[in-house]
Amino acid sequence: MSVQDPGNKSVPLQITEDEAAVYDRQIRLWGLEAQQRMRNATILVVRLRGVATEAIKNIVLAGIGKLVVLDGDAVAEEDLGAGFFFRDEDVGRKKVDAAKAHIESLNPLVAVEGLSNADALEGDALDVLVRRADMVCVTDLDRETLVRVNDACRRASKPFYAGGTYGLLGYIFCDLLTHDYIAPDRASPKDSAKNVKNTTTYAPLKTALEHRWAGMTRRQTKELNPAAVFSILSLWEYQHTHNSALPDDVDEVPALEAISTALLEKAAVNKQALAGIPRGSIETLATTAAHELSPACAVVGGMLAQDILKALAARESPIVNFFVFDGSTGGGTVCRMGIA
Repeated sequence: MSVQDPGNKSVPLQITEDEAAVYDRQIRLWGLEAQQRMRNATILVVRLRGVATEAIKNIVLAGIGKLVVLDGDAVAEEDLGAGFFFRDEDVGRKKVDAAKAHIESLNPLVAVEGLSNADALEGDALDVLVRRADMVCVTDLDRETLVRVNDACRRASKPFYAGGTYGLLGYIFCDLLTHDYIAPDRASPKDSAKNVKNTTTYAPLKTALEHRWAGMTRRQTKELNPAAVFSILSLWEYQHTHNSALPDDVDEVPALEAISTALLEKAAVNKQALAGIPRGSIETLATTAAHELSPACAVVGGMLAQDILKALAARESPIVNFFVFDGSTGGGTVCRMGIA
């Protein structure tokens, strides 16, 4: 027996008794077909920090087929805060080696592979790596690396997610190519509710970064919390000019201020809504961006995992296409960047 998914690919519905028992509640929630898509998926996660840790926990518990984790770094003392896969005695060990057994213990039905070769993100090796996965998720890396990996995913027709935190701020970007999904028909009467197929065409990150905010009213602009959005974009530009390093001193406030002002001007952001990022916010950014805060990692990582599963299940609309979390207010906003 087989059924058709929104992308018209035949999805076999075979599932073992062990899986049926473990995933019973999920199957009742989103159906056997959606669970099968998750089970068949291989997810590549690049860089194992706080956001990735939270996301991995959730997607492994949900029952993906295989997880591949790439990180060439060793566990440092600062990783012990948000990195709950690590223990004190793991300091100095390769992250993937220290975390693998803990990840496997979450769900023995999921295959886990750890890679510690940092060169895997370079040249032809990147294309080979991306082709091994059904979906790629990159966390806490600089803008140029995100663009390179996103481009490789585009060449291989693989959906791409990026996410990370900078102190109290966090973000999720997704490029799901042309994504089909099933969602309730909001226009149908309640007593005859039905599902309809929807399609969203996404933009790559390099296109999203060229997004202009011109033509938006003051109210429309303020609703998207542009100060938080452009704080993230300013940090990426700062890294570009500082050898991928993040600011970690109040002395970097003038540099961040100049960058944010230039980006706001280039994007034609409504000045009545935001003339510039408040000085206090930039000072906080300059002193906290280089540090992980567990609560922010938990929120962004949880949102990231939820959206990955939503995309795999093809149920409801995933993020379109740039989500920003502002820990100072506890709120989040989604901006359509580079998408008509």
